[in-house]
Amino acid sequence: MGDSKLADQYLDAAIGLLQRVRDEEAGTIAAAGNLLADTVAAGGRLFAFGAGHSSLAAQDVVYRAGGLALMNLLAVPGVVGVDVMPATLGSALERVDGLAAAVLDSSPLRAGDVLVIISLSGRNALPVEMAMNARALGIRVIGVTSVAYTTQTTSRHASGTYLKDHCDIVLDSKIAVGDAELTLDSVPAPFAPASTVVTTALLQAVMATAAGTLAERGIEPPLLRSGNVDGGHEWNGRVLDQYRDRIFYRH
Repeated sequence: MGDSKLADQYLDAAIGLLQRVRDEEAGTIAAAGNLLADTVAAGGRLFAFGAGHSSLAAQDVVYRAGGLALMNLLAVPGVVGVDVMPATLGSALERVDGLAAAVLDSSPLRAGDVLVIISLSGRNALPVEMAMNARALGIRVIGVTSVAYTTQTTSRHASGTYLKDHCDIVLDSKIAVGDAELTLDSVPAPFAPASTVVTTALLQAVMATAAGTLAERGIEPPLLRSGNVDGGHEWNGRVLDQYRDRIFYRH
């Protein structure tokens, strides 16, 4: 089998997942977008969190050309990505009880804000406790996860629950357990993960919905523009200054 054939199979699999998300998650995408719009209109702040590769989707909606300027990254040192040595430390920290409480207590999050929590499996202690503790503080939680994991894996939290059990809105990425779309007789393990592609697209669909909802209400969406187009820096400077009390990635 040629490389191009495998490439076609992977792209077809990713397109199929995106089509499922479009068709099956339309209602939850709309609800999540409306919640973000409600929060922006009410003066609230927006945050996103993900551990490991789930952090890539969180980072993609923060300080993003074409994205909402009010999206902030809730970063947990050591679990953001593969920037720690050994890389397995990040995976280990996801299973530490009590870490989420310490993170939230030292973060700017407060009642009335929205926290988007991204966890493919939704089974580790960190995302589960992050959602539980956030809601206890009056923070609305949008969970982005693969619901399939709840029926095919065991929770790693003492409660036996998953991220999806502690969210106001759950966005199901439809990713299969194991996050690998291809198999080949000559390759001993499944390969070609699609979770980043699908989760990123899912969240951008939510952001688009939020921007459109704000515009329908007569509120200019606080959008950033590319710094590589004429006038982009000036535009962004105005937006960042206008919302400086709700943006935490700029000091």
